[in-house]
Amino acid sequence: MIMRNLMLLIVSFGSLWANAQKIDSDNSNVAYAVRNMKVRTVEGTFTGMTGTIRFDENNLSDFGINVCLDANSVNTDNEKRDEHLKKEDFFDVDQFPEICFVSNSILKKEDAYIVEGALTLHGVTKTINIPLVFKNNTVSGTFTVERKDYELGPSGGFMIGKDIQITINCQLL
Repeated sequence: MIMRNLMLLIVSFGSLWANAQKIDSDNSNVAYAVRNMKVRTVEGTFTGMTGTIRFDENNLSDFGINVCLDANSVNTDNEKRDEHLKKEDFFDVDQFPEICFVSNSILKKEDAYIVEGALTLHGVTKTINIPLVFKNNTVSGTFTVERKDYELGPSGGFMIGKDIQITINCQLL
């Protein structure tokens, strides 16, 4: 009986993700922007996005996102800065090679959707809300996280701003 129930659970979970769309890693990225010394903004991107997204606007109960980024792919067009960002006080890519998001729920709001889920960054997991638009096999959205919530960088606020603006551009296959 236990074995039969376990098999049913495995089959159910597998069929749930059977309708998932895979991410086109070559044409997807996450861009970010953070203030630097309160004078300018440093922008960068992450690539190497992998995972799946299940979305059917007529059946939101079957919705799900399970996506990760390659933390080592951080790129600000400044090699020296990128190497610093990969170290322990920022992304610590040796210990935390991925940045991941797993959704918990979705709510339709006008032409967009508010997706709640767990963002794991630098070994810290926090529940966040991301406004997303699903259109023509593309998922896009912009949101903000607080840098200190994820223990990124020095604790002072003058050199590096407290808020990180994140923009998602995810192409689905």
